[in-house]
Amino acid sequence: MDAFFHSAIAAWIIFILSITNIILGLLVFLSCRCVPGYKFAHGLMQNKSYLKFYKFHGYLWLIFLISVLIHGIFALNFMGVPW
Repeated sequence: MDAFFHSAIAAWIIFILSITNIILGLLVFLSCRCVPGYKFAHGLMQNKSYLKFYKFHGYLWLIFLISVLIHGIFALNFMGVPW
């Protein structure tokens, strides 16, 4: 199993998960209920398409958390503990 974490596939998974984490982090932020309070997002709560997107905030957090945990496990096994 240790050989798997030092393979090119593990590096590819780490890279894909890092891109996924960036995208999910932005989606979690944009679906947060604090966003409509910003000047650039004034009036979002009246937009029906935003309200549909807003309903998925809790699911986005769950997917983001799972993605970060898997990314961390792979990264620590690939690179090792830094101390």
